Amino acid sequence: MNDAKHEEIRQAVRENYGAVARADGACGCGPACCTPTDLPVADILSRGIGYSESEVGAVPAGANLGLGCGNPQAIAALQPGETVLDLGSGAGFDCFLAARQVGETGHVIGVDMTPDMVSKARANAVKGGYANTEFRLGEIEHLPVADATVDAIISNCVINLSPDKAQVLRDAFRVLKRGGRLAISDIITTAPLPEEVRRDLALYTGCIAGAAAAEEIEQMLAAAGFASIRIEAKDASREFIRQWAPGRGVEDYVCSANIQAIKP
Repeated sequence: MNDAKHEEIRQAVRENYGAVARADGACGCGPACCTPTDLPVADILSRGIGYSESEVGAVPAGANLGLGCGNPQAIAALQPGETVLDLGSGAGFDCFLAARQVGETGHVIGVDMTPDMVSKARANAVKGGYANTEFRLGEIEHLPVADATVDAIISNCVINLSPDKAQVLRDAFRVLKRGGRLAISDIITTAPLPEEVRRDLALYTGCIAGAAAAEEIEQMLAAAGFASIRIEAKDASREFIRQWAPGRGVEDYVCSANIQAIKP
């Protein structure tokens, strides 16, 4: 994939999720993501992908846009005092949950390439009184974060959107401390995607067409330097993925997965 194609994808993703932020949309991933709907729908979607009712109710109104494919908090094992980085932080939902876990002595950094999302997250942080969070504008391939300063990286259904996943993982490795960990929820392929799906830009911005196979992700993680790599596919996720592109049969090719690794 050449640089021009990379930029075309990034711009499409930026425009799509900027529209979600401006519309307070909440419909999960998928080509129709920027269709505005009632925010309680986001809460229902989030409970369906692994968040508890208490987690959904703990964040400021408007922070949860229902855009994930899992709950990285459930596998991150965050501890008080840790520094946490969220790749593709959106309106701040996972950052605010992480902020509760790391406490006042901890710090949470959200990075997102969509200005509207960053503005929304910053407003939500003020609204909720989250003094231990900050949101930075930037691309996850080139994180605006110093070397070896982060204890844990979380991400929810975002790395699949990058046209250069290997670079995302290399930069994630760079910013982690020794012993730091990666704990993400993302979409993986379980069978080769049809070419018409791969070429569909709406399905790319909808978290489907850009997905990689577990074997590819494992190879990229290992090449970046990670160890103790674990990728757990969640077949039950095909049910909600079916709703992202009704009638397209994409659930036969992709599912959500928990992806974990350690920087030795």
